Amino acid sequence: MECVFGMVGNGFSLVVADSSAVHSILVHKSNEDKIMILDSHKLMGASGEAGDRAQFTEYVQKNVALYQFRNGIPLTTAAAANFTRGELATALRKNPYMVNIILAGYDKEAGPSLYYIDYIATLHKVDKAAFGYGSYFSLAMMDRHYRKDMTVEEAVDLADKCILEIRSRLVVAPPNFVIKIVDKDGAREYAWRESVKDAPVSTS
Repeated sequence: MECVFGMVGNGFSLVVADSSAVHSILVHKSNEDKIMILDSHKLMGASGEAGDRAQFTEYVQKNVALYQFRNGIPLTTAAAANFTRGELATALRKNPYMVNIILAGYDKEAGPSLYYIDYIATLHKVDKAAFGYGSYFSLAMMDRHYRKDMTVEEAVDLADKCILEIRSRLVVAPPNFVIKIVDKDGAREYAWRESVKDAPVSTS
């Protein structure tokens, strides 16, 4: 029931992910942030087994930071994508990570970019991508409405259409989503789309 999708617009990349932490038939929480900010200009949206997702995305984040610390320059988005793909490929022959990744970034020379990386270490540079059951609907909506020259507002409107379609059509649809954007000004959280709020924990 997980859903992560993203797209590239005019001068930015956008990533959207559901925020449900589930196991079997239980929902543990509905505000889990599945989009990690790797560095100032990179986002990594991930879906898959909760432990693998948290461990692997943190591992990549720390190695990207280590590279910048050692060399004084950050990895490009393409280099970060190839590093991520290499680590997944190495793990595939040992102890595979059950995690699918959408990596978005912005580079001064190359501009915005989006990379599709699945759990068997397939890497593609794409304009739009999606993982999870929600991908059946989000890919269909993006195929119909996506344009390469979209503004941020148009891309967010398309993301909202995808979210609405997922909520309407998917029988186990996640209620809440987070939207993050990366552009020349950096990677940042843009908005949450919530239909369910976690109840406050009682102290009594």
